[in-house]
Amino acid sequence: MRLFAALLPPPAAMAELTAGLGPLYRLPGARDLRWTAPEGWHYTLAFLGEVPDTLRPDLDERLARAARRHEPCALRISGGGRFGDRALWAGAEGDVRAAGALAATVRAAARRAGAPVDEEHGFRAHLTLARTSRGAPVDLRPFAAALGGFRGARWTATDLSLVASLLPRSGIPGERSHYTVVGSWPLGGPADAAPGRGAAGGAG
Repeated sequence: MRLFAALLPPPAAMAELTAGLGPLYRLPGARDLRWTAPEGWHYTLAFLGEVPDTLRPDLDERLARAARRHEPCALRISGGGRFGDRALWAGAEGDVRAAGALAATVRAAARRAGAPVDEEHGFRAHLTLARTSRGAPVDLRPFAAALGGFRGARWTATDLSLVASLLPRSGIPGERSHYTVVGSWPLGGPADAAPGRGAAGGAG
């Protein structure tokens, strides 16, 4: 199962950003972008890749300990940018350093459990909003500029979530991956795992 650890924005924050994206949908080239669904927006702390089921008990226990060592993070969705001509993203402000410290602890915990942690990409607080399609190049600079003034309301990330990424299987062009929360632990709280929260469509 392909897994990653993340902080998930609350519904109110996602609704704010959805409203803020309205003008971007009218920019030239917007229809050629593959926009992600709000249900899939997340701040990735660590991408673990394919994790065997046999590792899950130890991984879950270590992630629970990692969550307990860190306090909740006060954040807000703010600004935006792009990864070259590949992806458009919204940023964050607030306790970003604290989120980065949590990410480092999560990566260490996953490594000790034997999970294949992606070491190539370090933590960078961002929500992926859209990706370009092959054969349909889009200049993302106007989109990133339009996001520059966005600043959502403050919210608190209270849980560390372990999410399964389910790749499309239908073969239908444009179908998104689906995300399912398979574990959740309170930051600064007890180490007991909460049950998974169900599937959500989208990509982040």
